[in-house]
Amino acid sequence: MINTPGQPACWNASVMFLVAALLCGCSALLPVKAPPLTLFSFDSPQPMIQAAATPSAKETAPTLIVSIPRAAAGFDSQRMIYVRQANTFEYFSQAQWVDTPANMLSPLLVTALERSGQFSAVMQSPTSADSRLRLDVEIVRLQQEFLKTPSQAHFTLRAHLLDTATREVVAWREFDAIVPSSNEDSYGGVLAANKAIRIVIEELVLFCGQTAGKAPKKVASEMRSSRR
Repeated sequence: MINTPGQPACWNASVMFLVAALLCGCSALLPVKAPPLTLFSFDSPQPMIQAAATPSAKETAPTLIVSIPRAAAGFDSQRMIYVRQANTFEYFSQAQWVDTPANMLSPLLVTALERSGQFSAVMQSPTSADSRLRLDVEIVRLQQEFLKTPSQAHFTLRAHLLDTATREVVAWREFDAIVPSSNEDSYGGVLAANKAIRIVIEELVLFCGQTAGKAPKKVASEMRSSRR
């Protein structure tokens, strides 16, 4: 800045300092750009070994309705949970699921059960079709645990098979899978979680097939007889 006649140099320096301060203040008011949010999903179900079924066996196999999965409190949102100490949930700030785990799980279950060849048809609720068996599932746990090294993904699913005619529980089971993470970050947890989910789905398919091997009416009759 050029000094004008009669204008002291210290005045010019003060003006320059004031302008610089104003510029700094304005820049502080600008919104800070947050790091981008990364969205993750469950893997598409891999082809499973289909049970060999003759046309006649396929015709006599029961149909199955898969209810909309539920999730326990804390696991019913898109937020990704991790644990550093028991009974304490934390959430990744820059990573989350593309949809709720329950919504992502539903098509995987239907596809896996269809491919098993153990049912004449597998339908997703809601449906107007009739079926003698209904599968209800609830996600009990889906979290990355940093309780030891390496961290691990922990997935727990509770399943109930119901006779729709009697509304009685034919069988139920809780499935649990723990898979070590390859990396100590959210991406490593996602990869491990997908492996754990696949393990549980495969076990669930076997469970449903073995239970459906008994006609629901026969199972319900056995249950009533055992109570006498």
